[in-house]
Amino acid sequence: MYNQPLFTNDAIVFGILMLSLGFVFYTESKTSGFWKKFYKIVPGLLMCYLIPAIFNSLGIISAETSKTYYIASRFLLPASLVLMTLSIDLKAIFNLGPKALIMFFTGTIGIILGGPIAILLISIVSPDTVGGVGFDAVWRGLSTLAGSWIGGGANQAAMLEIYQYNPQKYGGMVLVDIVVANIWMAIILIGIGKSNKIDNWLKADNSAIEELKQKVSSFSESVTRNPSLTDFMIILALAFGAVGFAHFGADGISSFLKNNFEAVSDKSSALSSFSSKFFWMITIATIIGIFLSFTKAKNYEGAGASKIGSIFIYVLVATIGMKMDLTKIIENPGLIAIGLVWMTIHAGLLILVAKLIKAPYFFLAVGSQANVGGAASAPVVAAAFHPSLASVGVLLAVFGYVVGTYGAILCTILMEIASKV
Repeated sequence: MYNQPLFTNDAIVFGILMLSLGFVFYTESKTSGFWKKFYKIVPGLLMCYLIPAIFNSLGIISAETSKTYYIASRFLLPASLVLMTLSIDLKAIFNLGPKALIMFFTGTIGIILGGPIAILLISIVSPDTVGGVGFDAVWRGLSTLAGSWIGGGANQAAMLEIYQYNPQKYGGMVLVDIVVANIWMAIILIGIGKSNKIDNWLKADNSAIEELKQKVSSFSESVTRNPSLTDFMIILALAFGAVGFAHFGADGISSFLKNNFEAVSDKSSALSSFSSKFFWMITIATIIGIFLSFTKAKNYEGAGASKIGSIFIYVLVATIGMKMDLTKIIENPGLIAIGLVWMTIHAGLLILVAKLIKAPYFFLAVGSQANVGGAASAPVVAAAFHPSLASVGVLLAVFGYVVGTYGAILCTILMEIASKV
């Protein structure tokens, strides 16, 4: 039975989230004492994510009754992508080389192979956990996880439609998705604070990433000015004008594809993810940001465009954290165990390949989140390294949407075989 949280008014919920973010930034700015030692161990970004999760777990606020995540993901996320892409250097991004794509597809393969291997391993300890017959078969439910962890929500919905898992048991799979994916994201965020040490261990060459950061920083310094009210108004006009256009375009493209292409309108089709308005909204917002980077609008980076974009990203992080209920981790240990083993295989394969090709931790983290977290999480993780890198996360997440359903179908076929061994 779902319990009503203490606060359901979104004005109050948003106030609590902003106070949480303000607390983290204030304490992180301390240059001595307890907080300086604390943030050497725990990244500030993780705290922005964890404090709302604690409030949710205590029943103070809840993503179930709040629309703050919807607002942040549909309005603030595309706005942040436009503002963070304003100063993008496309040539420098292409100079990052093939390692970004290699790590992304390694993450995809890790999910495809991780599902069936997790079923085989858990079946040794607890055969009932991976059992079930007909539409109650656990592998059918796990197919929705594969869709979510390779592509996103649209791919997850497509897999539910294709394999017809029992709707009454589907909530358990959603729980595994949220718990395991969020635990893994927390681990990735911790790693960001130690990325230099990790890169040294991987013997990675991150010169291209540093060059991109330096180019953006140098450009920002060259156009930096004391921003006026007019600057801020124009920055917000560019951001939310683009958001409006992105929603308009997403509605139009999604409707057109669904009305004219049966393969897109059919929820059981591998192409159904292209009917997702969210996918098109993110894609259009990114394209607008890239287009603006070739115009004089690029100079608004000097007035703080990417800083405002970063504010929006942190609000999104807080709303993502609010979806995590720490008490649920022990609620369904069997399914959670499958998810944890699955994600461990995904992570292990990423680390192995990163070590072999000497890929920087940035590619590992963003390649993973472009799969597991999709367009809502990948730019967050990428921007944690540097605001200029957010667009790399978006571009990889778009790949995730494209290959998500196909990869998930292959994974499900393997899981069905594994469950019958």
